[in-house]
Amino acid sequence: MMQPRQSAPESISGIFFAHAAATPEKIAIACEGREISYAALAQLVARWSNALAANGVRRGDQIGVILPNNVEFVALILVAADLGAGLVPLSPALPPAVALHALQAAKAQHLVSTSTQLAVLRAQPGSAAVPGCWLSIDAAGAGASTLEQLLQAAPVDARPLHAGQADDALILTMTSGSTGSPKPIVLTQRTKLNRVRAAVQLYGITAQDRTLAATPLYHSLAERLVLLPLLTGGSAVLMAHFSAQAWLRCVQAQQVSFTIAVSSQLKQIAAHMAQEEHDVSSLRCLVSSSALLENAVKVDLLARFACDFHECYGTSEIAIATNLDGNAARTKLQSVGRPAPGVELRILGENDVELPSGQAGEIVCKTTMLFGGYFQLPELTRAAMCGEYFRTGDIGKLDEDGYLYFLGRKKDVIISGGINIYPADIEAAIGSHGSVTESAAFAFPDARLGEVVAVALVARDPASFDLRQLRFHCAHALADFQQPRRFFVVEQLPKNSMGKLMKFQLVQAYASSPERE
Repeated sequence: MMQPRQSAPESISGIFFAHAAATPEKIAIACEGREISYAALAQLVARWSNALAANGVRRGDQIGVILPNNVEFVALILVAADLGAGLVPLSPALPPAVALHALQAAKAQHLVSTSTQLAVLRAQPGSAAVPGCWLSIDAAGAGASTLEQLLQAAPVDARPLHAGQADDALILTMTSGSTGSPKPIVLTQRTKLNRVRAAVQLYGITAQDRTLAATPLYHSLAERLVLLPLLTGGSAVLMAHFSAQAWLRCVQAQQVSFTIAVSSQLKQIAAHMAQEEHDVSSLRCLVSSSALLENAVKVDLLARFACDFHECYGTSEIAIATNLDGNAARTKLQSVGRPAPGVELRILGENDVELPSGQAGEIVCKTTMLFGGYFQLPELTRAAMCGEYFRTGDIGKLDEDGYLYFLGRKKDVIISGGINIYPADIEAAIGSHGSVTESAAFAFPDARLGEVVAVALVARDPASFDLRQLRFHCAHALADFQQPRRFFVVEQLPKNSMGKLMKFQLVQAYASSPERE
């Protein structure tokens, strides 16, 4: 068995257990009616890490985890940090063959899930590629031990191992890109700690905060939101599933003071608040993340929430790159803010030449919150960097005050007759028309111009929607070369679990389809 060593003050394990010793009775996590104190969580983590070590899990191993949002998932993040192991979190909704493929890409040796999920995975060809410990958090079966059985073998007074070090991979998270090929992003313990420090500096996080995580824990945002309070002595509030009404009730019941929500959630929350009053006075700081927040929704949220409001831009590889606070949002409404503390941004054009303010190009970022590379993909990692700057693959521009304006993905830029057209400009113009709730501009093949602008949109009232009126609006709001040539009225836009638009699905579905009015 791995022997405990003295805790390092800069390790996740050391910081968490220090808080547990200082405030043992304080609630560490509240999740759907279940609460666990720092003392109880610390005991669970120490026993679990010792038991896994006794069952062959070593520092540097990868542990696949396919779980819903629950206390055990949060504990397992701390267990991995204590062991010096890495977690490979995957969505429970993934088809079994896809999940196994992702586990193999991350070279996961062990797996933690539910008994039902493990039985399905065990029946798949290739399941032997995950040869180590299979652990069920509930019932026995599929050749897996249960968590209860595992913990019975560990002493109640087990001490933490403190084996994890700053450069150890803590999370291997899969990108939400469009290729379908697994591309694990390595987030080291140092990266996670740097992201916690950045949030403390940006948002004034203290031990008095109750921080809400309402996105899936297999994504880096929710992982950050549960680690943030546990590494600052606060309390984490975890939702199993999101709905606008449940979120608002949770904020009130749990007296949530801080959260980062994805923009699609905030849009639903604003719409619900327009129909029903809720007490959100406990919130002192609210942050919008993941995708650009529509201007009308941003204005609505600023009016409805009395707390500090921020919007941030970033990617899983760099976390938070910019910050737009509520005061600046009123004068720089279309911006996603200025570089966060410790972050440097540049806009690059052809041949990686830095562009002056006002000119659009690729956003590159230098930050202490940088990922540890793509797992065992050194060429891909090198290609993602420009010196010390990460190539985001996004297009944007900086104004004379240093505020960033996000214009879309580099691969989504529409080139019509040699002219670059940025989807964000088209979507902003269409969004200003009252008959459309959301839209997405994308490239449509054209024999003469190469590509023209196509738009998929969701009508506010499909029965009364008049496309001719929208065309007339676009004729006045957009330049000639920006005019949409194809419109597709859809019930909803394709999005992933974090609310990000999957634009490649629109291209696949409609690039060769007739227009639908």
